[in-house]
Amino acid sequence: MRDTRESRLLLVLLIAVAFALITVDIRGGENSPVDGARQAAATVFGPVENGMAAAVDPVGHAIGAVRDSGERHNKIADLQRENEALKQKLGSDARNRSRLGQLDSMLKTAGEGQYGIKAAQVIGIGAAQGFSWTVTIDAGSRDGIKRDMTVLNGEGLVGRVTTVGPSTATVLLANDPDFTVGTRMENSDELGFATGQGDRPLSVQLLNGKAKVKAGDRLVTFGSQSDKPFVPGVPVGEVVRVDPSGGDLTRTIYVRPYVGFTKLDIVGVVVQAPRTDPRDQVLPAKPRPAPTPTVTVTVTPAPNSNQANPNAADPNVPIPGGDPNNANPNPNGAANPNANPNGPANNGNANNNAAADGDQ
Repeated sequence: MRDTRESRLLLVLLIAVAFALITVDIRGGENSPVDGARQAAATVFGPVENGMAAAVDPVGHAIGAVRDSGERHNKIADLQRENEALKQKLGSDARNRSRLGQLDSMLKTAGEGQYGIKAAQVIGIGAAQGFSWTVTIDAGSRDGIKRDMTVLNGEGLVGRVTTVGPSTATVLLANDPDFTVGTRMENSDELGFATGQGDRPLSVQLLNGKAKVKAGDRLVTFGSQSDKPFVPGVPVGEVVRVDPSGGDLTRTIYVRPYVGFTKLDIVGVVVQAPRTDPRDQVLPAKPRPAPTPTVTVTVTPAPNSNQANPNAADPNVPIPGGDPNNANPNPNGAANPNANPNGPANNGNANNNAAADGDQ
């Protein structure tokens, strides 16, 4: 429709009529003269309005969902943050319990050996220093750490300090191929030298090639002069295999270390050596063998033979035609051993002789 003078005049006229009808409808109240026209219009256009509403409602719901999704997203994000916080708290609690257990075990070992220790935490592994089996701890010269100090944990010998900085130190682990420590066998006191072999058992060469060694025997550190780099009595490991000496002056055995070198966390640096050699006191107690269960067999006595066999003869019942005094008590009818075997035969001979005399 083009914008002309006539069209503008028509638009003004329609607006004036609409305002007039609105005014009449308001003043008429319930008896409005246009009420009939409204009902007729509702009858005609109602279905069309419902159809349009049905078509528009999903769009409206979608718009509402988009409008409310921001609030739901915020709630989900809050719940996720709370969940992560709970997970971190639970994780930290478990970690704290683990570290507390490690520290308690290490303090127990230090107490049994009378070692003065400085606790530290492993904060780095050997990749930073090269290809050796080493770790970095968060204690250094400011904490009294010096080179060639023994490092242990609650399980046993960890290694020795090789490099010291103001706040950190490097520890060469006992399983490194360049690591060697003097050892003493439990009970037998046989001496040897343990060398690391990476992730394999330690190789220990005993000075006595004829020493009696078996799997399960345990070793501790022998100690060094002036207690550096090793203090005595620190648990090293347990024998898992013994190689025959083969006539050599020394004998090689293989020892599984007590320490798990791939899961180190809390360690202790021995800053004060014990006054006396603890020898085997720091070794863990050997597990007691499980008691052998005792089986008791109860033998039930056999029932009375008369009750067991109802057909057996009663020894108190006389045999028909026989002498009750010579009744056979054997239920199987066996002959009485006390009977005279010559009795029947003599009687028969007597009868035969009598018959012969009568014939004569």
